Amino acid sequence: MNTAQFIELEDKYGAHNYHPLDVVLNKGEGIWVHDVDGRKFMDCLSAYSAVNHGHCHPRLIRAMTEQAQKITLTSRAFRNDKLGQFYQTLCQLTGYEMTLPMNTGAEAVETAIKAARKWGYRVKNVEANRAEIIVCDGNFHGRTTTIVGFSSEAQYKEDFGPFTPGFVSIPYGDAAALRAAITPNTVAFLVEPIQGEGGVIVPPAGYLAEVRRICTENNVLFIADEIQTGLGRTGKLFATDHEDARPDMVIIGKALSGGFYPVSAVLAGRDILG
Repeated sequence: MNTAQFIELEDKYGAHNYHPLDVVLNKGEGIWVHDVDGRKFMDCLSAYSAVNHGHCHPRLIRAMTEQAQKITLTSRAFRNDKLGQFYQTLCQLTGYEMTLPMNTGAEAVETAIKAARKWGYRVKNVEANRAEIIVCDGNFHGRTTTIVGFSSEAQYKEDFGPFTPGFVSIPYGDAAALRAAITPNTVAFLVEPIQGEGGVIVPPAGYLAEVRRICTENNVLFIADEIQTGLGRTGKLFATDHEDARPDMVIIGKALSGGFYPVSAVLAGRDILG
């Protein structure tokens, strides 16, 4: 089958929820990928950072294969011999006290939202069901109903309402707007250190450091969505490290599993996840 035939097959049987490039890939190694017509491409996208390690990395393949031959799934109904080690490795790597893993990035964002609200009610003493989270125009944090509900992109929301309340959107990269938007009910500021879907938008120099200061001064959690920017994509472990702006919560995914398996996580202190 050729490119046109594979595309025809997708269009006939698959829901039309995405509009990918008309290149049908079937093989990859390192930074190189090949399509069904024999063409070779350099993969600069890296599956939106999920394949930061390159395609078919032998160490990742070996770890995946060895584990798949031992046990299929334990579920959380049982303990297993790998989860605690995963927690420890991730916390020691990042310097956070605790982690809560999920499958997809959107699930991790939803988890961070829940954790922030719970912290707001139990620690900050916000009145029940009044918690607010500040987000940015042009954001992309996933495709669940709650998350698209605070998107500023109309096409992401069309025909999917009603949406979850409790979110306030401000211009991206504007620290003064953040300060002005904070109220006694504000529990968190959720932001991408570099906006991805919004157009790979890098904020002004000093923005993330100022965000850290504002959140500290106002007892507001600074949540960084590092799903696309984290784990080395920008040259440091996290994009926030470039300004020494340590968030209260970090959300990671994609590159966390090298693209082999959906794995995401929320990282925070014991006062938030404990």
